[in-house]
Amino acid sequence: MGAENDKLMRHIAKALIWSLVGIKAAWKHELAFRAQMVVIAIMLPIGFWLAGTVVEWALLFGSCMLVLVTELLNSALEAIVDRIGLEPHELSGRAKDLGSAAAFFSMMTAVVIWGLIAYKRFVN
Repeated sequence: MGAENDKLMRHIAKALIWSLVGIKAAWKHELAFRAQMVVIAIMLPIGFWLAGTVVEWALLFGSCMLVLVTELLNSALEAIVDRIGLEPHELSGRAKDLGSAAAFFSMMTAVVIWGLIAYKRFVN
């Protein structure tokens, strides 16, 4: 059982390292990711003040993480499409547009959640 636990711990450590490498690559190569990180770094302290309950804080935090996750996946999709070929192709464009649409919907989800919680705080 000890060898399995050691193997699991090594896997978890490597996964953490790979994740940090991915975050560093996104920061270096993706303007949208950097912009979203800056906005979220400003918004989360405001959200801590804005939230009236732990559940509201979780919704505010979770919606921000959703935006980042979607942007990372969109960036990965774009990198794969570009790796395959830079020449214009209908399917390549569609794939990139769909990824962009996913990022848009995650941002709109965050806007709605933040808006409703702010409305509750200031109007009710």
